[in-house]
Amino acid sequence: PRPPTDTSRYGTFPQKPDLPAGPGALVEDGGQQAAATAAKRDTPMPNYPSAPRHSSFVPGERSLPPSRGSLTTQHHRGRPSWCPPPAPQEVGARLYPLHALSVANIPNSSRGKTSARSSTVPTPEGLQSRRCKLLEEDSPTVQAGKRQRQRYVTKVGKCQVNLGNIQDKKRFLSDIFTTIVDLKYRWFLFVFMMCYIVTWVVFGFIYFLDAWVRGDIGHQGDPEWQACIENVDGFVSALLLSVESQRTIGYGTRMVTANCAEGVILLIAQSIVGSMIDAMMVGCMFVKISRPKKRAQTLIFSKNCVISCRDEKLCLMFRVGDLRESHMVDAKIRAKLIKSRQTAEGEFIPLEQSELNLGYDTGEDRLFLVEPQIICHVINRHSPFWDMSAESLRREQFEIIIILEGIVEATGKCRCLAAGMTCQARTSYTEDEILWGYRFEPCMSLEKGAFQVDYSRFEMTFEVQTPAASAKELHELKELEQQEHSTLSLYWDHLLQPC
Repeated sequence: PRPPTDTSRYGTFPQKPDLPAGPGALVEDGGQQAAATAAKRDTPMPNYPSAPRHSSFVPGERSLPPSRGSLTTQHHRGRPSWCPPPAPQEVGARLYPLHALSVANIPNSSRGKTSARSSTVPTPEGLQSRRCKLLEEDSPTVQAGKRQRQRYVTKVGKCQVNLGNIQDKKRFLSDIFTTIVDLKYRWFLFVFMMCYIVTWVVFGFIYFLDAWVRGDIGHQGDPEWQACIENVDGFVSALLLSVESQRTIGYGTRMVTANCAEGVILLIAQSIVGSMIDAMMVGCMFVKISRPKKRAQTLIFSKNCVISCRDEKLCLMFRVGDLRESHMVDAKIRAKLIKSRQTAEGEFIPLEQSELNLGYDTGEDRLFLVEPQIICHVINRHSPFWDMSAESLRREQFEIIIILEGIVEATGKCRCLAAGMTCQARTSYTEDEILWGYRFEPCMSLEKGAFQVDYSRFEMTFEVQTPAASAKELHELKELEQQEHSTLSLYWDHLLQPC
């Protein structure tokens, strides 16, 4: 098994320790194990080129003499220079998978059961099949199939988090306006219709009850009877009177007279309630229709992230574009790394969020999103990907959340008249959607005096020569090269000096 690296502090779960097998374990054939190991090593890696056998750098760069321990350029049977030779495995030692292929599950109280299962020794017949199964699981095709796990945020930006067991639900009623606006359209239309229908029916029943109590229904057609509500002979006619009064239709056949005070008060109350319902429902409908939520569908992100060198620095890059001609005002972009980890004290932190620097210290996170732009995250010592190499990327499990915010230009052109509506677009990238050693193809050209954007090339990438080592190892090798160069310069200057 590979030795643990410094990236384990960002890992989802701690690595399983290597436990010596019991005395009943059998010795496996060395020739078969070597052949399986060679076959696994020669399997091509997905999404990035295999590591070079003679040098881990781009051709043309200076190489160092074989020194400095683990950073030597000599290889062990085709292994990269940054990967130390494997430790000799004990006879009958068990093999463990080096990475979690499923979603990050929150640990429960079954720790004792897990340890009990891990201490059992497999039978001699199952040992060969177990090792073959582990070797097959380490293949890229099986890994790609098993890494289909639950995402924190989907590619279209929907958060896959469901809230449950909310006890104090009266908080939603205190903010009834936002609650109605956030409803789905079918429920919003249902609430919209029920607000009017319920008030019409309630006031129609009150009109009918008043007419029945005062005897207006029994004296229909009597010219000497002074009715409080004229031409109401049943509940249906009272309901029509309620609709006509609230919607100010006024056909003139049914009306409230001045012969009773309760009829006038009832008409005033219905007019006030109807105006309040109109103001609230029309306001909710206007806000729901004019929300810039659908504007985010025209903000697109590249399907994959790429990792390659830019200005002699290892960078994580992705592309973002806007399909509309009306641009976003004051567009800002942020990135969050979602990764579970275990602290030094043993505390498990599920789905911890950490910030990825996209240039907020230099202002590069503020975009003038007129054409597709490539957003770059420089992998330096402050980045959580400082220790990640092309090989360790296969064993990682994380998710990168990209958040693009801006003001819709149609609503935010004049700040003095109205505040612009903020639009937010989101997407996510998992570890198997990161291409190591690739770069985006340009999608802009100059045609007929204007710049032409070809969105058919928005997702296209091409392979470039990129060292498969981590940014930390590249930095250390560069420092060693500078130290040796300065040492040779001092030695040469000393030889040139006269005795």
